[in-house]
Amino acid sequence: MQKISRRKFVAGTALAALAAPAILSRPANAAEFTYKFANNTPPDHPLNVRAREAAAKILEETGGRLEIALYPSNQLGSDTNTLSQVRAGAVELFSLSAIILSTLIPDTAITGVGFAFKSYDQVWAGVDGPLGAFVRKRIESTGLVVFDNLWDIGYRQITTGAKPIHDPGDLEHLRIRVPPGPLWTSIFQSLGAAPSTLNFNELYTALQTKVFDAQENPLSIIETVKLYEVQKYVSMTNHMWDGLWLLANKDAWNALPANIREIAARHLNAAAKSERDDIRHLNESLEAGLTAHGLVFNRPDAAPFQEVLRKAGFYRDWKGKFGADAWGLLEQAAGAQLA
Repeated sequence: MQKISRRKFVAGTALAALAAPAILSRPANAAEFTYKFANNTPPDHPLNVRAREAAAKILEETGGRLEIALYPSNQLGSDTNTLSQVRAGAVELFSLSAIILSTLIPDTAITGVGFAFKSYDQVWAGVDGPLGAFVRKRIESTGLVVFDNLWDIGYRQITTGAKPIHDPGDLEHLRIRVPPGPLWTSIFQSLGAAPSTLNFNELYTALQTKVFDAQENPLSIIETVKLYEVQKYVSMTNHMWDGLWLLANKDAWNALPANIREIAARHLNAAAKSERDDIRHLNESLEAGLTAHGLVFNRPDAAPFQEVLRKAGFYRDWKGKFGADAWGLLEQAAGAQLA
């Protein structure tokens, strides 16, 4: 499997055509099924790179019967809007943050509980094991089809313009942009910050004009949208891990013959596994590139942040919302008692 290097990632992103979907060349006869795959990542983010590869294999193995067209960068609407389109059948496939999905299905946020996973080994043991199975059942109960493997977005880090985050006190009253989802708001309010939601495509300007002091995202996103131009510090808090569930409209999925469903699921699940490796290797190299762009890195100790969250009742409250059984699956994956 060919790895995606930082150089390829950055160069590809710069050259990508944001305005047009990635529709693969087709056989002389039009495909019997043409499905839209929407997502919020840039065109040459590893998710789209691996999804294009999977789409090509699906097109070939189905004899041209199923064509998947990629629509990156929220081209079809905001995350919450596109989720509504998937449920209505206007979009067939959509990859969505587990935490944003919690606006519809609250239990999906459990994989993003603050400071729960200390390593990727714990992450994948959880989401590929009993914890992930629990979440998939919750998603399926809403009538959506959910694929087996999560795609990785990565551990989230805090960027700031004025000063780095060394301890929880540095977050006091900090105006920080967070995506939609009650878990994001809850964790930063519990840490003393002043979080607000904002559409991602407005983030750069909001930081540039000082509407917000800070934001939080994985390193790959920080580089892709050039947040180094409007931020100075990256505090490697690893405060949340986030992954993307690949969802399908149930009627559209069931309209495919069984053999085509098997081919599509097999290649898309394999693509998710490859994308996980890509993100891990990218994160190992992106720090050097971002440092070259002028960002200053620091690595706070997680323990004081966790202690503030405990005292604020963050873990207790979310355990109550998720329920003891689900919380037990989380603690089993995390290898620690959180509440």
